[in-house]
Amino acid sequence: MRSLTDQMGRTLLVPERPERIISLVPSQTELLHDLGLGERVVGITKFCIHPEAWFRSKARVGGTKQVDLDKVRALVPDLIIGNKEENAQADIEALEREFPVWMSDVRELDGALDMIRRVGMLTWCTSQAEALVTGIGQAFATMQPLTPPLSAAYLIWHEPMMVAGTDTFVNDMLARCGLTNAFAHRTERYPQLSPAELAAADPDVILLSSEPFPFAEKHILHYNMLCPGTPVHLVDGERFSWYGSRLLRSPAYFSGLLAGWTV
Repeated sequence: MRSLTDQMGRTLLVPERPERIISLVPSQTELLHDLGLGERVVGITKFCIHPEAWFRSKARVGGTKQVDLDKVRALVPDLIIGNKEENAQADIEALEREFPVWMSDVRELDGALDMIRRVGMLTWCTSQAEALVTGIGQAFATMQPLTPPLSAAYLIWHEPMMVAGTDTFVNDMLARCGLTNAFAHRTERYPQLSPAELAAADPDVILLSSEPFPFAEKHILHYNMLCPGTPVHLVDGERFSWYGSRLLRSPAYFSGLLAGWTV
């Protein structure tokens, strides 16, 4: 066994080489696949949709917020990988009474790169993890943020209306795009808004994320009416909020999205 510290500062004992891993976070599940873990990953959640082959074939242990402890026990894991924001504290506390549970806590790009390195070390995939970190760093280094920056409201839920606020991974991605979060001044990480508060903020652009709420074309008119004259765009929430290996492709998506945007 090895003694390691996770991103929440928790020290835990993990197997020298974990062979039966459960992932409780979609973006980290995809990372484990891209690190080459293959059959060593025995369980995922119902929201771990990438890669599709794993989504169709791997055992599912419930959702990110509602983990089925009996399904976890049946898989006899020697390591569980979770995340502070995406998993429920009660679930994690129950799991760690029986299994090693390594937790990430990612709020910005540097934290994501640190997580990838640590997971690589945790799973004996150090060289693969370093290659990912290098590739992601190079991809973000080529990005050209908007100049001058635009203010943006990034919506994650419709009724009630909720936006990504400060101290979130989404907030960091917005900043790297040259977008100033119109609600970064709010103390909540995901503030709930009234229509009047959105209108008063008067953002330059409104972004409707594809997750966790599945915004679609039909919602654009609603927000056009709340903020007349403000451009409203549907955006891929995975590019803004997934902090694993999908980050390799996020900068190209951001650059294409921002091309031609004006106030």
